Amino acid sequence: MTTSSRIAKTVAPASTKNDDGTVLTTNPKLTRLNRRPYIQQGTPEFIRVALALFSAGLATFALLYCVQPILPMLSQDFSISPASSSLSLSIATGMLALGLMFTGPLSDAIGRKSVMVVALLLAATCTIICSFMTSWHGILLMRALTGLSLSGVAAVAMTYLSEEIHPNFIALSMGLYISGSSIGGMSGRLVAGVLSDFFSWRVSLIVLGLFALAAACLFWFVLPASKHFRASSLRPKTLLINFKLHWRDPGLPLLFAEGFLIMGGFVTLFNYIGYRLLDGPYYLSPAIVGLLSIVYLTGSYSSPKAGSLSNRYGRGSILLGSIGMMLVGIIITCFPSVIIIFIGMMLVAAGFFAAHSVASSWIGCRARRAKAQASSLYLFCYYAGSSVAGTLGGVFWLHLGWTGVVVFIAALLVIASFIAQRLRKLVETAKS
Repeated sequence: MTTSSRIAKTVAPASTKNDDGTVLTTNPKLTRLNRRPYIQQGTPEFIRVALALFSAGLATFALLYCVQPILPMLSQDFSISPASSSLSLSIATGMLALGLMFTGPLSDAIGRKSVMVVALLLAATCTIICSFMTSWHGILLMRALTGLSLSGVAAVAMTYLSEEIHPNFIALSMGLYISGSSIGGMSGRLVAGVLSDFFSWRVSLIVLGLFALAAACLFWFVLPASKHFRASSLRPKTLLINFKLHWRDPGLPLLFAEGFLIMGGFVTLFNYIGYRLLDGPYYLSPAIVGLLSIVYLTGSYSSPKAGSLSNRYGRGSILLGSIGMMLVGIIITCFPSVIIIFIGMMLVAAGFFAAHSVASSWIGCRARRAKAQASSLYLFCYYAGSSVAGTLGGVFWLHLGWTGVVVFIAALLVIASFIAQRLRKLVETAKS
């Protein structure tokens, strides 16, 4: 059952239909459910939800991306190649992508809050255990379990908000959660980079794990219990039917591919830029390399700006322009100046967050039914791109150096540009 059908059932006064057309008649339990008020802005409950989900997003993406600035140290300590070192991130994002297919339906059956709390606690615990692992296989095992656990937050948080927050304030609450996610991705890199420079990468993982445990406890005590949740059983047949419909749509598979390509290029840049800057002729410290992740802040401007420009010029044009910005940025990183490299990273980050904002919002508009499932498929491809391309980039770095990495990322973005052009033509054809 999809997010849209659950929302409909909590609002409709008499009867409604779910995404497969089944009529759902009102019963006394549903009537009582409808009378429960939604959470509105300015109320103590809204503040509690905002604080809880912000902390959850912060902890989730700090744990997910904290290994990125320490990849060169992992290569040195375990005597492995850059491509092998990048598996510590790729396996986490890959397992997160896989988990998205299961944790959403699981929360439909047992509840939202319980799934998210357990997910955060498990992810934090696995990160702390990871810091004590002495074998590379042990590191990868803990990172895989961390990614799988974090899927319980990524898949459920937005569903909780759509069910519990008043429709007029859902966009605001979603924005707070997403801002926590982006700041978490940045802070995880910053903290890991700085602490590993002054202490060790193991200390940085312990600190971030303890922080995530504190965030999980805060989340547990602060987040209000669900008032509009209704347990439902999983219907594999309906999921399969909707899955086929999504892939038969002329536009949705192209958007899924866009998620794979843009995320793959973005993660590859940040996976291997550290190797370049820690080496000659730059010899920057891990702390300075970690500080370069402040380029993520450009996304706080480019994402909403891309949304407003899409209304004026169309999603296809803005998506194409955003990918073009990424392409220009990655080419600029070929220059030897650190300042120019930083500018290139800013362009890539701004273009990525803009493109991701346009593509992810396009999914909901394009999908005619089972919108939540369509969004899950997009996120699956999105994180799969991080896992697959992020690892392949290491092969190019090993054999061709930074030029090889740039060529690889540029190839991904050129393909993404052709897909964006195809999506724009689909819209123009539909209008005509």
